[in-house]
Amino acid sequence: MSDWSVFATGRYRFLALDVETANSDAASICQIGLAGVRFDGSIATWACYVDPRDRFSAFNTRLHGISAATVAGAVTFAPLLHRLSPLLSQVTVVQHSTFDRTAIHAACRSHQIGAPDWTWIDSVRVARVAWPEFKGAGGHGLGHLKTRLDLEFTHHDAGEDARAAAMVVLRAEALTGRSFTDLAAPAARRPALVQQA
Repeated sequence: MSDWSVFATGRYRFLALDVETANSDAASICQIGLAGVRFDGSIATWACYVDPRDRFSAFNTRLHGISAATVAGAVTFAPLLHRLSPLLSQVTVVQHSTFDRTAIHAACRSHQIGAPDWTWIDSVRVARVAWPEFKGAGGHGLGHLKTRLDLEFTHHDAGEDARAAAMVVLRAEALTGRSFTDLAAPAARRPALVQQA
């Protein structure tokens, strides 16, 4: 896991982002993870605990292992977003489902700050194009993709889940020969996918 000063100086094709929350409120972000895909295809990861200034539910803590004690003394959301935004404003931000963008925007409302104007794409949409056969047969969630694509990561850790989303995009690009922006485009604008024999 990279130090922020090292991670922030990298040059990336895209960044994947994942968050974990303290409770069922999407604004209660308690961890943010990033995975930067370099132009040679390698991945750098970074993650940070966040003090949500909110209660932790037993369910969420069981899921990701993060508690109030874990985040004691950690940075709060607003200054962390201020630190991250210059980098994330420069590249496309990948999320696996739309929850991460929803959580970032909810936390911005909660902290009464403007939501960042980042360019987002959903790697679930990318996965649906690359592996349509998974629909109705386990789906396109990270848990199922981990098994079917033989991905190695620790689920429900923000840095690991961000890296997994990045790996899904890279595998989809390799399989289809298409860029992630083509794969994530709405169906009406996406060229028909020709499967290799």
